[in-house]
Amino acid sequence: MLGSTRFFGGLDQPSLLSLASASRQRTYGRGQYLWYQGDAGDQLVVVCKGMVKVVLTSEGGEEIVLVTLGRYDSVGELAILDGAPRSASVVAVEATTVLMLPRAAVLEVMAAHPAVLEAVLCSLGQLVRRLTEQTGDLVFLDLGGRVAKVLVQLARSHAQDDRHVVLDVGLSQSDIAAMVGATRPAVNRVLQLLASRGLISVNGRVIVLRDPPALRRRAGL
Repeated sequence: MLGSTRFFGGLDQPSLLSLASASRQRTYGRGQYLWYQGDAGDQLVVVCKGMVKVVLTSEGGEEIVLVTLGRYDSVGELAILDGAPRSASVVAVEATTVLMLPRAAVLEVMAAHPAVLEAVLCSLGQLVRRLTEQTGDLVFLDLGGRVAKVLVQLARSHAQDDRHVVLDVGLSQSDIAAMVGATRPAVNRVLQLLASRGLISVNGRVIVLRDPPALRRRAGL
Protein backbone atom coordinates (compact mmCIF):
# COMPACT_ATOMS: atom_id res chain seq x y z
CA MET A 1 0.00 0.00 0.00
CA LEU A 2 2.75 2.48 0.92
CA GLY A 3 4.62 1.65 -2.28
CA SER A 4 1.56 2.70 -4.30
CA THR A 5 1.40 6.21 -2.82
CA ARG A 6 2.80 9.38 -4.32
CA PHE A 7 4.94 10.08 -1.27
CA PHE A 8 6.58 6.70 -0.77
CA GLY A 9 6.35 5.01 -4.17
CA GLY A 10 10.03 5.58 -4.90
CA LEU A 11 11.36 3.99 -1.71
CA ASP A 12 13.35 0.76 -1.77
CA GLN A 13 11.91 -2.37 -0.17
CA PRO A 14 13.86 -2.17 3.14
CA SER A 15 12.74 1.46 3.63
CA LEU A 16 9.12 0.56 2.87
CA LEU A 17 9.23 -2.36 5.31
CA SER A 18 10.74 -0.16 8.02
CA LEU A 19 8.05 2.49 7.51
CA ALA A 20 5.32 -0.16 7.44
CA SER A 21 6.53 -1.62 10.72
CA ALA A 22 6.13 1.80 12.35
CA SER A 23 2.57 2.23 11.05
CA ARG A 24 -0.72 0.95 12.41
CA GLN A 25 -3.97 0.17 10.65
CA ARG A 26 -7.31 1.65 11.70
CA THR A 27 -10.83 1.23 10.37
CA TYR A 28 -13.55 3.88 10.68
CA GLY A 29 -17.28 3.71 10.02
CA ARG A 30 -19.22 6.25 7.98
CA GLY A 31 -19.32 9.60 9.79
CA GLN A 32 -16.51 8.78 12.24
CA TYR A 33 -13.78 11.38 12.73
CA LEU A 34 -10.16 10.42 12.17
CA TRP A 35 -9.30 13.61 14.02
CA TYR A 36 -10.81 16.95 14.90
CA GLN A 37 -9.72 20.46 14.02
CA GLY A 38 -7.27 21.51 16.74
CA ASP A 39 -6.05 17.99 17.59
CA ALA A 40 -2.33 17.28 17.81
CA GLY A 41 -0.73 16.84 14.38
CA ASP A 42 1.38 13.80 15.14
CA GLN A 43 0.44 11.38 12.34
CA LEU A 44 0.24 11.14 8.58
CA VAL A 45 -2.65 9.08 7.22
CA VAL A 46 -2.72 6.98 4.04
CA VAL A 47 -6.15 5.87 2.82
CA CYS A 48 -6.13 2.14 2.05
CA LYS A 49 -9.83 1.69 1.33
CA GLY A 50 -12.86 3.99 1.33
CA MET A 51 -13.04 7.77 1.28
CA VAL A 52 -12.54 10.67 3.70
CA LYS A 53 -13.43 14.34 3.56
CA VAL A 54 -11.40 17.22 4.99
CA VAL A 55 -13.76 19.59 6.78
CA LEU A 56 -13.29 23.12 8.13
CA THR A 57 -15.79 24.04 10.88
CA SER A 58 -16.73 27.51 12.13
CA GLU A 59 -17.42 28.33 15.79
CA GLY A 60 -21.11 28.33 14.90
CA GLY A 61 -20.96 24.78 13.59
CA GLU A 62 -21.08 25.59 9.89
CA GLU A 63 -18.92 23.37 7.69
CA ILE A 64 -17.12 23.59 4.39
CA VAL A 65 -15.62 20.52 2.74
CA LEU A 66 -12.16 21.37 1.42
CA VAL A 67 -11.47 18.11 -0.42
CA THR A 68 -12.37 14.42 -0.59
CA LEU A 69 -9.63 11.78 -0.66
CA GLY A 70 -9.65 8.11 -1.66
CA ARG A 71 -7.38 5.09 -1.97
CA TYR A 72 -3.61 5.81 -1.95
CA ASP A 73 -4.20 9.46 -1.01
CA SER A 74 -2.50 10.97 2.04
CA VAL A 75 -3.71 13.57 4.50
CA GLY A 76 -2.05 15.37 7.40
CA GLU A 77 1.22 16.39 5.79
CA LEU A 78 0.90 20.05 6.84
CA ALA A 79 0.94 19.21 10.55
CA ILE A 80 3.76 16.73 9.97
CA LEU A 81 5.97 19.55 8.72
CA ASP A 82 5.17 22.32 11.20
CA GLY A 83 4.07 20.27 14.22
CA ALA A 84 1.09 22.58 14.78
CA PRO A 85 -2.44 21.40 15.67
CA ARG A 86 -4.71 20.12 12.91
CA SER A 87 -6.07 22.95 10.76
CA ALA A 88 -9.16 20.93 9.74
CA SER A 89 -11.10 17.81 10.69
CA VAL A 90 -11.06 14.56 8.71
CA VAL A 91 -14.23 12.44 8.51
CA ALA A 92 -14.89 9.03 6.94
CA VAL A 93 -17.44 9.35 4.12
CA GLU A 94 -17.92 5.56 4.08
CA ALA A 95 -16.34 2.57 5.79
CA THR A 96 -12.65 3.44 5.53
CA THR A 97 -9.37 1.72 6.37
CA VAL A 98 -6.22 3.80 6.81
CA LEU A 99 -2.58 3.49 7.78
CA MET A 100 -1.41 5.82 10.55
CA LEU A 101 2.25 6.85 10.23
CA PRO A 102 3.91 8.53 13.24
CA ARG A 103 5.37 11.98 12.63
CA ALA A 104 8.84 10.92 13.76
CA ALA A 105 8.93 8.03 11.27
CA VAL A 106 7.79 10.25 8.38
CA LEU A 107 10.34 12.96 9.22
CA GLU A 108 13.08 10.32 9.35
CA VAL A 109 12.16 9.05 5.89
CA MET A 110 12.00 12.60 4.52
CA ALA A 111 15.49 13.33 5.88
CA ALA A 112 16.95 10.16 4.39
CA HIS A 113 15.15 10.36 1.03
CA PRO A 114 15.00 13.81 -0.64
CA ALA A 115 12.45 12.50 -3.17
CA VAL A 116 9.94 11.97 -0.35
CA LEU A 117 10.48 15.52 0.91
CA GLU A 118 10.04 16.84 -2.63
CA ALA A 119 6.77 14.90 -3.01
CA VAL A 120 5.44 16.30 0.28
CA LEU A 121 6.36 19.86 -0.69
CA CYS A 122 4.71 19.35 -4.07
CA SER A 123 1.56 18.17 -2.30
CA LEU A 124 1.55 21.30 -0.15
CA GLY A 125 1.95 23.44 -3.27
CA GLN A 126 -1.07 21.74 -4.82
CA LEU A 127 -3.00 22.34 -1.60
CA VAL A 128 -2.31 26.08 -1.79
CA ARG A 129 -3.33 26.15 -5.47
CA ARG A 130 -6.56 24.27 -4.72
CA LEU A 131 -7.50 26.63 -1.89
CA THR A 132 -6.72 29.62 -4.10
CA GLU A 133 -8.95 28.19 -6.83
CA GLN A 134 -11.77 27.53 -4.34
CA THR A 135 -11.56 31.12 -3.12
CA GLY A 136 -11.78 32.37 -6.71
CA ASP A 137 -14.77 30.11 -7.41
CA LEU A 138 -16.67 31.57 -4.45
CA VAL A 139 -16.15 35.05 -5.91
CA PHE A 140 -16.42 34.51 -9.66
CA LEU A 141 -18.76 31.52 -10.14
CA ASP A 142 -22.47 31.46 -9.35
CA LEU A 143 -23.86 28.53 -7.37
CA GLY A 144 -24.81 26.57 -10.50
CA GLY A 145 -21.28 26.90 -11.81
CA ARG A 146 -19.76 25.80 -8.50
CA VAL A 147 -22.00 22.72 -8.27
CA ALA A 148 -21.22 21.79 -11.88
CA LYS A 149 -17.50 22.17 -11.18
CA VAL A 150 -17.64 19.90 -8.12
CA LEU A 151 -19.47 17.22 -10.12
CA VAL A 152 -16.89 17.44 -12.90
CA GLN A 153 -14.01 17.21 -10.43
CA LEU A 154 -15.54 14.17 -8.73
CA ALA A 155 -16.03 12.57 -12.14
CA ARG A 156 -12.32 12.91 -12.91
CA SER A 157 -11.62 10.41 -10.13
CA HIS A 158 -14.39 7.97 -11.07
CA ALA A 159 -15.04 8.26 -14.81
CA GLN A 160 -14.54 5.27 -17.10
CA ASP A 161 -15.28 7.27 -20.25
CA ASP A 162 -16.57 10.69 -21.28
CA ARG A 163 -20.20 9.67 -21.72
CA HIS A 164 -22.45 8.82 -18.77
CA VAL A 165 -20.53 9.02 -15.49
CA VAL A 166 -22.08 7.45 -12.40
CA LEU A 167 -21.09 9.18 -9.16
CA ASP A 168 -21.82 6.81 -6.29
CA VAL A 169 -19.23 8.01 -3.81
CA GLY A 170 -21.38 8.31 -0.70
CA LEU A 171 -21.61 12.11 -0.67
CA SER A 172 -24.94 13.60 0.38
CA GLN A 173 -26.40 16.85 -0.93
CA SER A 174 -25.36 18.37 2.40
CA ASP A 175 -21.77 17.31 1.64
CA ILE A 176 -21.96 18.90 -1.80
CA ALA A 177 -23.42 22.05 -0.24
CA ALA A 178 -20.47 22.18 2.17
CA MET A 179 -18.09 21.87 -0.79
CA VAL A 180 -19.58 24.87 -2.62
CA GLY A 181 -20.35 27.15 0.32
CA ALA A 182 -24.16 26.95 0.13
CA THR A 183 -27.18 25.44 1.88
CA ARG A 184 -28.57 21.99 1.10
CA PRO A 185 -31.94 23.35 -0.21
CA ALA A 186 -30.10 25.71 -2.57
CA VAL A 187 -27.94 22.87 -3.90
CA ASN A 188 -31.02 20.68 -4.28
CA ARG A 189 -32.63 23.36 -6.47
CA VAL A 190 -29.50 23.54 -8.63
CA LEU A 191 -29.36 19.76 -9.03
CA GLN A 192 -33.03 19.67 -10.03
CA LEU A 193 -32.41 22.43 -12.57
CA LEU A 194 -29.43 20.57 -14.05
CA ALA A 195 -31.58 17.42 -14.17
CA SER A 196 -34.42 19.23 -15.95
CA ARG A 197 -31.94 20.30 -18.62
CA GLY A 198 -30.77 16.72 -19.14
CA LEU A 199 -27.26 17.31 -17.82
CA ILE A 200 -27.60 14.94 -14.85
CA SER A 201 -30.02 12.57 -13.14
CA VAL A 202 -30.31 12.18 -9.37
CA ASN A 203 -31.36 9.12 -7.39
CA GLY A 204 -30.63 9.61 -3.70
CA ARG A 205 -26.86 9.84 -3.26
CA VAL A 206 -26.22 8.59 -6.80
CA ILE A 207 -25.76 11.25 -9.49
CA VAL A 208 -25.36 10.34 -13.15
CA LEU A 209 -23.58 12.90 -15.33
CA ARG A 210 -25.44 12.56 -18.63
CA ASP A 211 -23.70 15.39 -20.46
CA PRO A 212 -20.19 15.94 -19.01
CA PRO A 213 -19.12 18.40 -21.78
CA ALA A 214 -22.12 20.63 -21.05
CA LEU A 215 -21.37 20.47 -17.31
CA ARG A 216 -17.78 21.53 -17.96
CA ARG A 217 -19.03 24.51 -19.96
CA ARG A 218 -21.43 25.39 -17.11
CA ALA A 219 -18.47 25.25 -14.73
CA GLY A 220 -16.38 27.51 -16.96
CA LEU A 221 -13.82 24.77 -17.64
